[in-house]
Amino acid sequence: MDKLLEILHELRPELDYAHNDSLIDGGHLDSFDIVTLVGELNDAFDIEIGVEDLIPENFNSVAAMWSLIQRLREQV
Repeated sequence: MDKLLEILHELRPELDYAHNDSLIDGGHLDSFDIVTLVGELNDAFDIEIGVEDLIPENFNSVAAMWSLIQRLREQV
C-alpha cells in the first residue's frame, strides 16, 4: 500500500488520503486525476483497470483503491 500512497501524494500532495473517503464524491480528484492515476496504477502494480472498474466507489478512498488493486492482481 506504500506504493499506492506514494502515487497519490505525487498526484495531489495536499490531500489527506488516510482520512478521506470521498475523494471522487467530494470533488478532490477529478477526471484528469483519475486518468493519470489509472495509468500509474496499471504500471506500478502490473494490472489492467478496465472501463467497468472506473466507478467512484473504486476511487473514493485509499482502501477502495487498494481493494481494487488486490482484486485485479488475483485475476491475473
